[in-house]
Amino acid sequence: MIYDKVGIHDSIKSQGHWLESSDTPTLTLFLDDLTDRSLRRVKQLGVKGVSMAGLDTGGLETWTDENLKRHIDRVAEADLELRNIMFSPSDETIFGEDGRDENIETIIKAIQVAGRQGLPVMEYNFYAHRIVEGYKVVPGRGGSGLMDFNNDRIKDLPPLQGKTAHSLDEMWGNVTYYLKAVVPAAEEANVRLALHPNDPPAPISRGSGQIMSTVEGWKKLTNIVPSPYNGITFDCGVTRELGHDPVEVCRYFGERDQINHVHFRNVVTRTPNLDYTEVWIDEGQVDMFAVMSELVRQKYPRLIYPEHPPENDSDTEFPFAGISATTYTGFAYTVGYARAMMQAALATQAAGN
Repeated sequence: MIYDKVGIHDSIKSQGHWLESSDTPTLTLFLDDLTDRSLRRVKQLGVKGVSMAGLDTGGLETWTDENLKRHIDRVAEADLELRNIMFSPSDETIFGEDGRDENIETIIKAIQVAGRQGLPVMEYNFYAHRIVEGYKVVPGRGGSGLMDFNNDRIKDLPPLQGKTAHSLDEMWGNVTYYLKAVVPAAEEANVRLALHPNDPPAPISRGSGQIMSTVEGWKKLTNIVPSPYNGITFDCGVTRELGHDPVEVCRYFGERDQINHVHFRNVVTRTPNLDYTEVWIDEGQVDMFAVMSELVRQKYPRLIYPEHPPENDSDTEFPFAGISATTYTGFAYTVGYARAMMQAALATQAAGN
């Protein structure tokens, strides 16, 4: 490699640019495949950590030591690290129906595989229904496309055909049953679980309650089984969608060591939970440097995903399959911004010490 020949990493360090280490956050991108083409593009952006939305061979029932190791080794060949995989509990588990015990057993076996192979984090959702019908694309700067949510678009929508509405109490009962079964297995396997907040965080989704649509809900969830292995994906954008200060919320969960993954993005909120727009990472109401500084202060050591880049002409004209949402140019922008925030926060912390 040219880098090795010219010693560029030593040069970067000598200039005071701060690189990621085991004591700092690590940037990540979600990959849809592990082709040379995708891995090369991630590497070119300086991203070290890789996340995936499941293994490419199917659901949790395909998680074997051999299969997961093959993915970990494939990423390692590109001098990258597979450090997070997202999975989905079944409808039977989410809705407390017959068959949930079998699905939970499958999840536990996957957690055990992850532990044996050294995968540190498994991320998941627990939606009754993700009410994406409330989104529409609105124009942003230069004609880019911003994702806009308004609850008026969806507040009267009935349950999907063949589905039943579930009360908030029912959903809390179901997630409690799930957590009490899987968190002990996660502790034993040394695999952290990260539940993503409801996004969009409308309080009702086609008649069903959403357990992760408030910060109070996030706190309640992490207290069902108090453990670093029962954590959340801290999303500073969703936090602001709820009308809360992301730094304060980050500090609350960080002090409890229950931030197991981070999503890093910006929004403009008009009415908490109900009316907001996802914007470019360098605009909006979230103080992104303050959030990054808090994570650095905590010595948060896991992944940060600079997600949800707005639509831009380059990606519309030249979509790149392989990196989530086919928005490579947009991700190049968000990754560069997040890395600058991280280096500035690390340098500020070092100067303060």
